[in-house]
Amino acid sequence: MDGAAENGSTAGASAASAEGGARVVLLGPPGAGKGTQAQVLCQHLGVPAISTGDMLREAVADGTELGKRVDGIMASGALVDDATMAEVVRERLAKPDASRGFLLDGYPRTLPQAETLRGILESASRSLDAVLLVEVPEDELVRRALLRGRGDDKESVIRGRLRVYREKTEPLIGYYRERGLLREIDGNRPIEEVTARMVGLFGVSP
Repeated sequence: MDGAAENGSTAGASAASAEGGARVVLLGPPGAGKGTQAQVLCQHLGVPAISTGDMLREAVADGTELGKRVDGIMASGALVDDATMAEVVRERLAKPDASRGFLLDGYPRTLPQAETLRGILESASRSLDAVLLVEVPEDELVRRALLRGRGDDKESVIRGRLRVYREKTEPLIGYYRERGLLREIDGNRPIEEVTARMVGLFGVSP
């Protein structure tokens, strides 16, 4: 990891936390432990941890026109398209609990979605404070998935998911690094160490 880049990023994250809350995106491959870490980090920052699934379920539960449209798409077995997903994100981030910030897990997944998120935030005179990349070697990700023992977790399937991640989501790493937002976290450590590293970026104690 580039120490100079890391130090500059840390200062920015600490400043965001000092102002109260933070707007953060979590990146990393399937099985890197982002969801677990998000639940801990959100408590320290006082902001909601929001996953793509959470946003879709909340949209449906709200019973709005958008929620009904999302429900219909998911009921058909289709993927929610980018335009509809952008509406879901915009609606979710406008809720009162996200006024001080958020931890987004699972969005954006692609460069077009990253640009969409930037536009959503700019329209509300906001911007991201940090993008946390949780890195874990592929062989370790495969090992973790096999230990979980889900029915579809055959090694070929797992490596296929990781291939899709690399193709679709890894370009976001360069995108956010160029904007000075990326912080790289070694996720191949004990959970407590990963948590301490993440929380430390924001100048608060784990």
